[in-house]
Amino acid sequence: MKKGIRTYLVTGLLVWVPLGITVFLIGFMVDFVDRALLVIPEQYRPDTLLGFHIPGIGLLLVLIILFLTGLLAANFFGRKLVKLWERALNRIPLVRSIYSASKTFAEVVLTDSTDSFKEVLLIEYPRKGLYSLCFQTGTNLGEIQSRTGEQVVCVFVPTTPNPTSGVMIIVPRKDVVSLDMEIEEAVKMVVSLGVVVPHWPGEGLDAVAERISDNNKPEQPAVAKDWPQP
Repeated sequence: MKKGIRTYLVTGLLVWVPLGITVFLIGFMVDFVDRALLVIPEQYRPDTLLGFHIPGIGLLLVLIILFLTGLLAANFFGRKLVKLWERALNRIPLVRSIYSASKTFAEVVLTDSTDSFKEVLLIEYPRKGLYSLCFQTGTNLGEIQSRTGEQVVCVFVPTTPNPTSGVMIIVPRKDVVSLDMEIEEAVKMVVSLGVVVPHWPGEGLDAVAERISDNNKPEQPAVAKDWPQP
């Protein structure tokens, strides 16, 4: 009885906790953007112009600004302006490093222009016999591919529970194992410290253990046949 009550309570928490966190974060983001509008002179604020307060108006304005910026940067004239802006930022030592790293990260995460994070792999890392989840980030490695003399891939091994940090490793293609799980499923597994494991319809743990046990059994010696007497 107690076990059943505990199960129902945990199930209820699993339903409400993610929903509560989502609502809290969205509310925090909307409130944060609305407060950012306080830097605008009072006579030009949306509340003053409209005559009443609209929750989330700041977030709406940010989305509109992002859309207009993207629309401008997508044409020839806009691209020229962006290049001039980046050229100016690249002349400032500290700003140049931060901006360059931020731009590279944004391009990898927000665009589909590369084949990064398109496949979940398994490699033996940090030593032989230990396995780590990783994401393939590139296959066309140019000079590295030529110097190694074999097909290699670039992978990103995330840390847990924060998958945004990790290490980049270049490994031979023959040493990686391709997995069927989706990128999102692998990220959930990393964040949950391995507690949330994606469902896989293949053979279960018992079948794998039985197969390994059969492979490790010593071979039986051949039994001599009883030949008929002449």
